[in-house]
Amino acid sequence: MKIITTISEMYDHSDRLREQGDRIGFVPTMGFLHEGHLSLMRKAREENHALIVSIFINPTQFGPDEDYDSYPKDLESDASLCREVGCDVLFTPGADEMYPQGTLTTVSVAGLTETLCGASRPGHFDGVTTVVSKLFNIVRPHMVYFGLKDYQQYRVISRMVQDLNMNIRVIGLPTVREEDGLAMSSRNAHLYNDERAGALTLSRSLDAAREMIREGIRDPRAIEKKVAGIIESESTNRIDYVSVVNADDLTPLSSIERRALLAMAVFLGDTRLIDNTVLEISGD
Repeated sequence: MKIITTISEMYDHSDRLREQGDRIGFVPTMGFLHEGHLSLMRKAREENHALIVSIFINPTQFGPDEDYDSYPKDLESDASLCREVGCDVLFTPGADEMYPQGTLTTVSVAGLTETLCGASRPGHFDGVTTVVSKLFNIVRPHMVYFGLKDYQQYRVISRMVQDLNMNIRVIGLPTVREEDGLAMSSRNAHLYNDERAGALTLSRSLDAAREMIREGIRDPRAIEKKVAGIIESESTNRIDYVSVVNADDLTPLSSIERRALLAMAVFLGDTRLIDNTVLEISGD
């Protein structure tokens, strides 16, 4: 596995791959890798000639009171995991390499970024789409892979690629969970014992919402109320949002007709976790 730290070297390597006809699969990450990331890498390894993974903790997607400085890091372990799954290139630029003169240009996707995490983290998605577009321009992949735990991010990046004619296939893969149901996240490392127990209410509440759909309940507010009650049953938990929205454009729903997204963000102490499920109605 080759480790590349500069944009110029990454340009040259990707150019050589493309010139010899190799299809490039790309998995952008912020590091502190877990099985969720590795599942994306394995799929990319399976479907492409070359697998490139990036590790870059992007400062522009963090707000002033968020956890940029404390975001977990372990580059040595991450590199070892990347080797094990057959990564060809690990791209690890620093902030000075990615933003040598700051940035005056921002990529922004309207519409999909005003709700859910976009409402509670102003500017977050501008930071995401700007850095992802930079990474796409540097790595020049054919296919890119994202986890659906960050469902809104997946929809936003898919729309950016479509609108900007990037000629990249964006693949979304299912959320990977711990044995007890907690969605895998790098931020899980920050949870204390009681917070870890409280975090299990997120997946339990998703199960309850799916059961309500099976019972014929179609009222988004009723589902949100039930889910919020389960989450707030643990004193460690503080809800940022619980919302049922259209699964395609992320707009609010008055009734669930066919397919909806139930998404949530919850603080456990200082740690903010997200989770979601798509509520499918079959046979209606």
